[in-house]
Amino acid sequence: MRDRRLLFLWPILIIGILLIVMPFAMSMPSKAGAGQDMLDSFRPIMQPEEVTKTADYYYDTFVNLRPVAEAGPQLAAEAPQLFGALAEGLNMTPEQVQQFLGSQFPAMAGLLGGLPQLVPVFANVPPGLDHYKPLVDVMQANVTNFERVDSLPSFDLFAWFFVIPGILLVLLAGLPLAMGLFGRGTRKTV
Repeated sequence: MRDRRLLFLWPILIIGILLIVMPFAMSMPSKAGAGQDMLDSFRPIMQPEEVTKTADYYYDTFVNLRPVAEAGPQLAAEAPQLFGALAEGLNMTPEQVQQFLGSQFPAMAGLLGGLPQLVPVFANVPPGLDHYKPLVDVMQANVTNFERVDSLPSFDLFAWFFVIPGILLVLLAGLPLAMGLFGRGTRKTV
């Protein structure tokens, strides 16, 4: 009869052992720690004001530069013709026009002279804008979700939410089982 009363403790003991072993078998401490590291890394950029700033830069600045980037290759191709046309209109050589622009309008001369090197950069702007749009949209849509997840206890503690109840269940079931088995073993020897 006493053995029957102890039978219900075996499943509790097994569940307790599983609660202790499974988090470590699944590498939960290192995975939860990586999750916490990720939250810590994203915290500064996922603050509402930072997400707003990111979206403002994207939509109000970078998206508005798309037409410039799209026109960039054509501007680079037209720059030599521009120097030639200016030289003809000013009765100068193209080299003199470049010197004149360099001395009188250095920023414009630098821009026009640098256009050919910028063609690969210009080519990457539209696909780059298309690539980053989903990221900015996801950031904006998940500020509240991030705040909710970030308000949880540290993920470093996550495995312990299983291990501690497991230890308690092992003690709760294991002690009576051990005492019952020990008591039964000593009665047989007497």
